[in-house]
Amino acid sequence: MTGVGGLGRADLDGRSVLVAGATGGLGSVIAADLARRGGRLTLVARDGDRLAALDVPGHRVALDLRDPHACERAVAAATRHTGRLDVVVNAVGVVAFGPVDQLSVDVMEELFLTNTFVPIMLARASLAAMSEGGVIVNLSGVIAERAQPGMAAYGASKAAVRSFDQALAREARRRGIRVIDARPPHTETGLADRPLAGRAPAMPTGADPARVATIIGEAIVGDCADLPSEAFVR
Repeated sequence: MTGVGGLGRADLDGRSVLVAGATGGLGSVIAADLARRGGRLTLVARDGDRLAALDVPGHRVALDLRDPHACERAVAAATRHTGRLDVVVNAVGVVAFGPVDQLSVDVMEELFLTNTFVPIMLARASLAAMSEGGVIVNLSGVIAERAQPGMAAYGASKAAVRSFDQALAREARRRGIRVIDARPPHTETGLADRPLAGRAPAMPTGADPARVATIIGEAIVGDCADLPSEAFVR
């Protein structure tokens, strides 16, 4: 699906890139891919020690983006570092398993705070700093397309992101900013082994994070405006 227009080059060539969730199983691989493409990265994560140990070049900022003001600070850090903001990738996320009546209210609140409100607040902060040609990427995942029992609350938190991205894409188009909703299949990031609650069901071997990151990187430098799950199985 063609969008507002690509960055107009085969790589990022010094463009300013903010990666949120940069120490995660997928965020770290996406960050490495975008660094190889020539992006000037600002890397954001909660854990300062893990951020310092990350083997990806870039300006490091330890922030808990669940605080809405932290999203604004992340954007400000990226613009101070490079003088501009061209690309934002949100790879922050948590998961929980189990029937919804077995999940605590605290777990459900955490699912929506992290998976839904962080991308909304980060996109909101980013729009004010981006100019024409900017790109915002949110990872809603295949669960946003195919609801699964035992993952109702998690799936709802991700489906909300997909709905947000669809509407935001139309709003941002007026400014020449592209919004990509990425819905990769289950990927071997280790997230399913660190749930907020419950236990992951038996799953087939997931996708290779490096391949998922490459497809997302290609979409950013190209003119893609949507990455459905089938885009990752070509």
